[in-house]
Amino acid sequence: MKTFLNRVYADYLMPSRLGEYASLLQAANEAGYAQVSVRSFFRNLNREQAPRKTLVHRHDIDSDLRTAKKMFALEARHGVRASYYFRLCTLDYGFMREIEAAGSEASYHYEEVADFAKRHRIRKGDELRLRFPEIRELFARNIGQIASRLGAPLATVASHGDFANRRLNVINHELLRDRALRTRCGIECESYDAELLRGFDLYISDRKHPVYYTPMSPFAALGHFERICMLTHPVQWETNWIENTRCNWRRLVEEMAWRI
Repeated sequence: MKTFLNRVYADYLMPSRLGEYASLLQAANEAGYAQVSVRSFFRNLNREQAPRKTLVHRHDIDSDLRTAKKMFALEARHGVRASYYFRLCTLDYGFMREIEAAGSEASYHYEEVADFAKRHRIRKGDELRLRFPEIRELFARNIGQIASRLGAPLATVASHGDFANRRLNVINHELLRDRALRTRCGIECESYDAELLRGFDLYISDRKHPVYYTPMSPFAALGHFERICMLTHPVQWETNWIENTRCNWRRLVEEMAWRI
């Protein structure tokens, strides 16, 4: 019951936390951190030019474009750069071009593996992996279409997590273990690549109420860790009851279809 009530509060009653996000951006600036995108950090890391104190902002746009745009406006006000990863269901090319024009990064939050499993009602991980050649073609087609419409290459991408991945124990970014696929699509880095993660001293992810952050608050991390990655999801910073209801309903329908 407590878990259910926390979920209701987080989805429908929680006050906006965007003031807290603005305070974080300001605090990082005052502490001397360069606040950059995943793409920028990775390229500088390879050239051994990454600033000593860096806060990398990664936003996974699972849902709630409204709040994502508010976060982007706050970043623009504070001179911050970030990476925004969009699912097929959250693509907004006008917004994505605005992000790129500001010097930030707009790219792809991919989930072809989970989507394929749900669409074909595959319930065994080994069976799903046998279909990877088909799924790679879907991924290549999708990323090609996004890059074409955006008018810019997609240098980094981020895997989305879905209940289907957890049930099958097959993660979406297994797909990008294929080097030929990366080369074909022009992908320099996947957000869970070991090479990228080794570059961070601390990786923080936001969480729903009442936890908010794991493994620690970014405010507490500033000044104690030099290279920090901060993963955020707009839906966890401001309630959007229409969007949250739509997502909860979609998840319920997908779960029911999975069981049939």
